[in-house]
Amino acid sequence: MQAFLFPAIFSNIITDCVLLSSVRYIPYILCVVCLVTIIGSCEKTEPTGVTEKPSFEIIQEKILNTSCAISGCHASSSDPSFAQHGLVLTPGKSYANLVGITPKNSAAASMGMKLVKPNDLANSFLAHKIACEAGHHATNVNFGSNMPLGGNFLTKGQVAFINEWISKGASATDASINESLLKDTSVCQPSITPLAPPPSGSGFQLKIDPFDITPNFEREIFVRKNTPNTEAVYVNRIQLRGMSNSHHLVVYSFRNPALLPPENNIRDLRNTNGTVNLENLQNHVFMGGGTDVNADFTLPPGVALQVSPKMPLDLNAHYFNKTSYTLKGENYINFYTIPVSSVQNIAKTLDLNNLDITLQPGERKTFVKNFTFSETTRVVLLTSHYHKLGEKFVIKIFGGNRNGEIVYTSTDWEHPATVSFTTPITLKPGEGLTSEVTYNNTTKKTVSFGLTSEDEMNIIFGYYY
Repeated sequence: MQAFLFPAIFSNIITDCVLLSSVRYIPYILCVVCLVTIIGSCEKTEPTGVTEKPSFEIIQEKILNTSCAISGCHASSSDPSFAQHGLVLTPGKSYANLVGITPKNSAAASMGMKLVKPNDLANSFLAHKIACEAGHHATNVNFGSNMPLGGNFLTKGQVAFINEWISKGASATDASINESLLKDTSVCQPSITPLAPPPSGSGFQLKIDPFDITPNFEREIFVRKNTPNTEAVYVNRIQLRGMSNSHHLVVYSFRNPALLPPENNIRDLRNTNGTVNLENLQNHVFMGGGTDVNADFTLPPGVALQVSPKMPLDLNAHYFNKTSYTLKGENYINFYTIPVSSVQNIAKTLDLNNLDITLQPGERKTFVKNFTFSETTRVVLLTSHYHKLGEKFVIKIFGGNRNGEIVYTSTDWEHPATVSFTTPITLKPGEGLTSEVTYNNTTKKTVSFGLTSEDEMNIIFGYYY
């Protein structure tokens, strides 16, 4: 009701009530009720977006239930990824599992963060894991991939709603967060913070320029690059950086340098009809990289990879997109060098692959395979590659007086451990390594070795001399 009309209407109402009160059968109190009702209706405003439903209940219903508490992710302690994060986000459990809880991520825990720290957005790990903007935390710490994993992003409105809830105390019962924030349905794909190249004279950088990943598609590409060095250099550290919806980044050299793809051209693993172009998988020798596209690993002192002048390398990036939007992929790789005078041993690469893995629906199974060497081998670094159904990846020594000794364990398929051995693992001819990998197939389909994120893999990567 407009303000300038109110005095006249109010005067008329008072007059009417006085007249009515003189009538025996109409009590004066009814006029008062009438007056209060009318005045109350005049004071009503348009809805503000704030509801009586607790804000965390809205987060549970409209965000956690649909994007997080789903099978294989944060639905139960039976999810394959549970060993990595230890976080169940189902109704009735999520609040207690988030607020005031120390994250399993070692970098975040060492900085004193909590998964959710009321009134403190900067020290709430959840806020970092769902952030849209680049550079939301220091570039020299590894907080892992953004969530949800695999390109199934939250909207900017959902992120804003969660951030507002944390900033205002992360209450279980408060209902003051404006639900209209959720109206911003634009996709929240975190952009990448460019990786600074090594200082002049200490290495070089290769890069995969931004490329499109079409909606509801997995795109895996290869781009051949030549290194910029004009004489042999020796690399003992490799640093990676990629977008959060990435499955892996691997660098390959070529077995036969006479059979090279065109330089700087994007080659897709999958043809437009979905079939696989097997030519892109041939002639490769593993050089570095893996599942964690933000990894940073260093070989022991005195050990380095030799990179020949203008060496051709194949950069292999694999991205998810589970949205209806076109997303971007982009990657950086830094190669840090040491002086030739510091090199005592030239490293070679391990690429030990178990293809014989098949899991029936609902099956939990451990696969074991032995790999032996024909000459004395000194292992200086080990890492692993497996997919989301993998619970645990163990590497043991096979043969000799250390037979069965565990030298590597990883329970995080997304960020597999990288273990560097200052004292090499020395293996004599006939001895080797055993891969012992446990999977839990929580899906309703048979899963075997394959090239997509819905398939599985079982690979030991590493370096030796």
